[in-house]
Amino acid sequence: MNSSVCRTLSTICFQAGILSVILSITIWWFLNGDDTETKAHAERFGIFVGLWAPTLLILSNRFDRYADKAKPLPGMSEEAEDEPKA
Repeated sequence: MNSSVCRTLSTICFQAGILSVILSITIWWFLNGDDTETKAHAERFGIFVGLWAPTLLILSNRFDRYADKAKPLPGMSEEAEDEPKA
């Protein structure tokens, strides 16, 4: 993978990780019902979605680090990207 693909994946994973935290709180808040079973389900489902956040944030970090070390693909040099196509 080249550097730009890794940076894009890093950004997507970071945004998904933050969204996971927000979604977890939202699920817990809005699915919280009156009876005990509904409250328990909302809590478990919120925790389940919240557990995605660390994984996505770690992936974001790894993609970012890999982007620093990534070698350009053959035929995808920086000079070739700057030249206008005919």
